[in-house]
Amino acid sequence: MIDKLVPEHLILGIDPGTTVMGFALIRTAGSKVDVITYDVLDMHKMDDHYAKLQKIFFHVQQLIDEYHPTELAIETQFVDKNVQTMLKLAHGQGVAIAAALSRDVPINEYTPMKIKMAVTGNGHASKEQVAGMLQRYLHLDPEEMPKKLDATDALGIAYCHYLQLGLPVSGGKTAKTWADFARQNAGRVRR
Repeated sequence: MIDKLVPEHLILGIDPGTTVMGFALIRTAGSKVDVITYDVLDMHKMDDHYAKLQKIFFHVQQLIDEYHPTELAIETQFVDKNVQTMLKLAHGQGVAIAAALSRDVPINEYTPMKIKMAVTGNGHASKEQVAGMLQRYLHLDPEEMPKKLDATDALGIAYCHYLQLGLPVSGGKTAKTWADFARQNAGRVRR
């Protein structure tokens, strides 16, 4: 159960893709993290690229309408040797961002290296290593782990964003900056 006195965040993580898009939702309050859902939107059987983009747009809107996330965390574009692949991924990312913006959900972007570093401590970790660390951190049942690693990638993106929110808490108030924290904790700050 999450402590209602601590600010709560509901983070929607998106691993963009136009063949398979991973998505995950986590609820956080302080050091408590609850996994709400994580899965994939599989578009393998769809041939029309624009129909896939439309499906991504409506699926992200549907997730937002159902769960009401407070923010979206999404993986940023990485440089790929295949320009066509890179463009398709950028289209998928852009459509997911547009869907979130259409519902006034704030956007946070993270590079693949930043996500892997946050979750595993290694910016070059494999998808399997990310999934394994998330299983340990979030106490996920190994029997219920998804077959497609795009789902755990999305969970890693949401978890990375949660870790970036790690601002100090003082007396039930969350400090927005280190200067705020110092003012709220004058007796604990050495000069």
